[in-house]
Amino acid sequence: MCPPQHFTVEYAINPWMDTTAPVDAALAVEQWDLLRTTLVDLGHTVHVLDPVAGLPDMVYAANGAFSVDGTVYGARFRYPQRADEAVAHRAFYQDPAWRFADPEHVNEGEGDFAYLPGAHGGVILAGYGFRTEPAAHAEAQEMLGRPVVSLRLVDPAFYHLDTALAALDDHNVTYYPAAFSASAQRVLAQLFPDAVLADRADAEAFGLNLVSDGRHVVLNTEAIAMAEKVRAAGYHPVHVELTELKRGGGSVKCAVAELRR
Repeated sequence: MCPPQHFTVEYAINPWMDTTAPVDAALAVEQWDLLRTTLVDLGHTVHVLDPVAGLPDMVYAANGAFSVDGTVYGARFRYPQRADEAVAHRAFYQDPAWRFADPEHVNEGEGDFAYLPGAHGGVILAGYGFRTEPAAHAEAQEMLGRPVVSLRLVDPAFYHLDTALAALDDHNVTYYPAAFSASAQRVLAQLFPDAVLADRADAEAFGLNLVSDGRHVVLNTEAIAMAEKVRAAGYHPVHVELTELKRGGGSVKCAVAELRR
């Protein structure tokens, strides 16, 4: 995670960003720290990246890389405003415990990649259509040695995979079908017949931008209906208020890069 000391909305690169609406910087830090504390209280270790002045979106740490079993596929951002974030994330993975792979193709880390180690022998779901290039999916498959399923996103409001789909555990997902092309919807239905299906209201509340450890599902306080759906599926929802981060187009998952060694 990366604290939002420099978080602001000074440019618009997704439909949620409004440069005319001021960000409450102190509240953003307070809400972010509550998310960090919540994860620690649930038993997780949280590593903190130092924020860099001039990189206001660095708080969305999920976008900086994607790791599977100790191998890290680095990010290459589509927009120049975020390009230098990749450098900061690369530095974190210089620890010998990690094998870092530099990308040739545009991809935005866990923003467009999700890994389910228990599904179909271990599968990566990958989004494209707005940020990540389809060629990055083949590159990730070569780098990580896991099959990658490409899913086309069609609604600009859900510009990253992690705004439209989330892993609930090692085997199953939740997703908003209409965020995907008709073909991608058929693929998801075949792969995950027991998926928890969300509606547009859930997705617009960033209810799919969640982090789950297989039992606890951490999601923002606005996602009330989504919380009931995951509860009905046997998970325990944990709410955290992240209203300020939503101004930049992200919520719980965007703020958390999951480390898989």
